[in-house]
Amino acid sequence: MSDVTVLPVGSRRDLKRFIEYPFELYRHDPHWVPPLLISEWERFNSSKNPFYQHARISLFLAYRGERLVGRVAAIDDDNHNSTHQDNLAFFGFFEAADEEAAGALLARVEAWAREVGREALRGPANPCMNDGAGLQIDGFDIDPFIMMPYNPPSYPGFVEAAGYRKVKDLYAWLHDAERGLGERLLRLVDRVERRVKPIVRPMDMRRFDRELAILKRVYSEAWEKNWGFVKYTDAEFDHLAKELKLIIDPEVALIAEVNGDVAGVAIGLPDANQVLKRLRGRLLPFGFVSLLRRKRYIDQMRLPIMGLMPAYRRTGLELVLARELYARARAQGYRRYEGSWILEDNDAMNAGCRAIGATIWKTYRLYQKPL
Repeated sequence: MSDVTVLPVGSRRDLKRFIEYPFELYRHDPHWVPPLLISEWERFNSSKNPFYQHARISLFLAYRGERLVGRVAAIDDDNHNSTHQDNLAFFGFFEAADEEAAGALLARVEAWAREVGREALRGPANPCMNDGAGLQIDGFDIDPFIMMPYNPPSYPGFVEAAGYRKVKDLYAWLHDAERGLGERLLRLVDRVERRVKPIVRPMDMRRFDRELAILKRVYSEAWEKNWGFVKYTDAEFDHLAKELKLIIDPEVALIAEVNGDVAGVAIGLPDANQVLKRLRGRLLPFGFVSLLRRKRYIDQMRLPIMGLMPAYRRTGLELVLARELYARARAQGYRRYEGSWILEDNDAMNAGCRAIGATIWKTYRLYQKPL
């Protein structure tokens, strides 16, 4: 019998232990990047996080005696199940000191999912596919980029030992600015430009609300048929935009237009993890100064969003966006960038990444178990 006890988070003190457990678990890990504590408290506040408007989250802590040995969230998202005609729940925010603790935590979430009538459990999702998703299965000796998850090499084995199997892999592609794009690709981009005649421009931060509406439209339509994709609600998108506005670099946040119509977007984000790692989760007393001086520390970026409106797919416009993004990123001093994440079976996007000379350097795996 297991000597691990799993208890629900039932007080503010419990929630504090849930939020701060990774700081204890990873205190000697050189590649873990601490999140801002103020953001973590808001994430689990149902009055501030709009995800709770269509989902329910229950939090659990695992103890061995008095010692805290793990945490997990059980997530039931109405929007996911209605969008994909699924009947499943998710686990997320998963951390465990050992296999026994992991098994006890997952068993508790499975019982919870059965209680609410779900037939399968998928994860990790933190708390959904629009946020950090999947367990990292390689590349453990490298820091994660902004808004990407990180975990020890042992976690995939813990989850598989509990009866979970792969349901989908997500790729992170890395491109080194020094490699260039290659003459053949540049000639192809020239032909696309002559045929399509796009205008690619940076976001206008003076008209942020207008630009946000464009991004929201492209994001919803370009990813609509992707596996696991669920549209942000207006409240969720506005909440995300408020956070990103603090770090966005308009020179690498690009909008493509053709004959005055919005055709696509490519949104690069400075890798704020290079600053957050220095802050150890706290903005005070010197965190704001570090954020304001972030260009002194940040020399890489992540590309989380690149998509075309349906009418402009298979036109080659994504290569024009990639070329423009590369040129602007290099001019801004970014030495490398990560395109993440991309579904393993998204052949068009993976081929495009390969064409510009990027390589897969990390893989994130989603697991599922029937109940």
